[in-house]
Amino acid sequence: MHLSELTHPNQLHGLSTAELEAIARQIRERHLEVVSTSGGHLGPGLGVVELTLALYQTLDLDKDRVVWDVGHQAYPHKMVTGRFRDFPTLRQKNGVAGYLKRCESRFDHFGAGHASTSISAALGMALARDRCGETFKCVAVIGDGALTGGMALEAINHAGHLPRTRLLVVLNDNDMSISPPVGALSTHLNRMRLSKPVQFLSDNAEEAIRHLPFLHGELPPELKNLKESMRRLAVPKVGAVFEELGFTYMGPVDGHDIASMVRTFQDAHRCEGPVLVHVATTKGKGYPYAEADQVGYHAQSAFDLRTGKAFPSSKPKPPSYSKVFGQTLVKVCEQNPKVVGITAAMATGTGLDLLEKALPDQYFDVGIAEQHAVTMAAGMACEGLRPVVAIYSTFLQRAYDQLIHDVGIQKLPVTFVLDRAGIVGADGPTHQGQYDISYLRAVPNFTVMAPKDEAELQRMLVTALAHDGPCAIRFPRGEGEGVPLMEEGWQPLQIGLAEQLTDGDDLLIVAYGSMVAPAMATAGLLQEQGVRATVVNARFLRPLDESLLLPLARRITRVVTMEEGALAGGFGGAVVEALSDNGIQAKVLRIGIPDVLVDHATPEQSKESLGLTPPQMAQRILSHFADPLATLSGDARQTSPQPVLR
Repeated sequence: MHLSELTHPNQLHGLSTAELEAIARQIRERHLEVVSTSGGHLGPGLGVVELTLALYQTLDLDKDRVVWDVGHQAYPHKMVTGRFRDFPTLRQKNGVAGYLKRCESRFDHFGAGHASTSISAALGMALARDRCGETFKCVAVIGDGALTGGMALEAINHAGHLPRTRLLVVLNDNDMSISPPVGALSTHLNRMRLSKPVQFLSDNAEEAIRHLPFLHGELPPELKNLKESMRRLAVPKVGAVFEELGFTYMGPVDGHDIASMVRTFQDAHRCEGPVLVHVATTKGKGYPYAEADQVGYHAQSAFDLRTGKAFPSSKPKPPSYSKVFGQTLVKVCEQNPKVVGITAAMATGTGLDLLEKALPDQYFDVGIAEQHAVTMAAGMACEGLRPVVAIYSTFLQRAYDQLIHDVGIQKLPVTFVLDRAGIVGADGPTHQGQYDISYLRAVPNFTVMAPKDEAELQRMLVTALAHDGPCAIRFPRGEGEGVPLMEEGWQPLQIGLAEQLTDGDDLLIVAYGSMVAPAMATAGLLQEQGVRATVVNARFLRPLDESLLLPLARRITRVVTMEEGALAGGFGGAVVEALSDNGIQAKVLRIGIPDVLVDHATPEQSKESLGLTPPQMAQRILSHFADPLATLSGDARQTSPQPVLR
């Protein structure tokens, strides 16, 4: 069977191991071909090809439910559930999503883009099944890195307390998340998979015994007990920990041996209560470059499949905000040993890998545990350290209670650096950083700011570290504006002080963070139409510079706010509230992300769809404030009217 003929996963039923292995090779070829062309997550999917095929041969996906944790390991799942032909549109506008989406396929049983949710969701499905008298199977496939998330451990704790609830948890153990996983649990899992008795048992010793002619393919109870005793002797704490929590434990099993996994999954389905099958896989399996560099090839932009190297850029690019932040933090940490950096398993993405290399004693990776990261930072601040917590905007959402309860209420000097704020592109709605402006506005005692460029980011970092209270800085994904940087000697900004960039009497544009450069471009287009705009770089969301904004708004009376974030509860709302509270009558146009989910596309495509390009914003401003009839009289009505502001 060719992979292109697969339109339903149940077509895998009855195929031989050799046939499944042939399909596995086709999946890897397609996976590499597409990701090398369009970009996407590479290593995770390559590692679970055989796991996917073996699992699906034991399930009826017309009824059974499978929840893939995070979703970036589910590219093989997409290819065997009817999306093989469309797979080249991966992560492109109107194409196949990079993560699971319930609206994309009936086989995407639960959508996710954040880690550690699968066991909770699958357990919820199992409990609903039992309550409704159904009998379908519920499976959660979770990576070892995602087990560092407290939510996964909470779900395991609950499931183990339900001895009659059938639930299969497949632990995809590749000793990696995005970066190498951290923590005691990861250490114990690694000890288990490398222990000599376990390796002996997994190296077909059991299979050899089964094939003794007088055993007829069955292990006698005595040998089953011996196997169990050896496993417990090999890993006295780790293998048993899941069983002590109420799970039947099976494994570790070779995650690239289809026949062994099929047998193990079949055995697991026959068990009463929750079962955990421990599957040992290799991230990036089948592509030597990805196997050798599992961090670098977790996800890739387009690259040369022959060499494994990214295609060179057509022209030099400015450094990314993440890199500028990382380099600046290293300099600050060198000068002040009380400053430390904290990441939640995203060292490379946030730029903290630079700190890890330069000053490992001032670097902390807590694993996929954002809540723990925030409260740990609060504890550090209590004892005189100045922690800098670098987390993507979309992931900091997971620690909102900790932001309020543990940092904000106690006024602790913790600095949060929110990478990927705003439109992030191909990862889709689970990863768009569009909510942090709204959710940080309400947190007590926080100072919240956003730089207009990478040089201002440097100053904001030292501003936050000099401030005796909690601070948050947001910046976008990708390259900066290309402005000159300083190596050191950055001066803190005055808290709450905005910056007026241009002067004009017709319009006031107040822009926040990444929208300052587009605001300046928009003002230039308006100038061509005879509209003179005052442009203000707000710098601060909390506190707003009312001493600058209120007199300008009172004089000009036409105000535009610009933000790369949700309009609901956003920066524009803060400006409107300030004007209203001070009795200023002004006509306001708020430009930002409306109440929609931003789907996967390039950032440029998304911004155009949302009307956030300078030409679109200029036209919208003219339409919002203009009265075309004001310029028309007599024969002038015969010509195209020129909108003017009133």
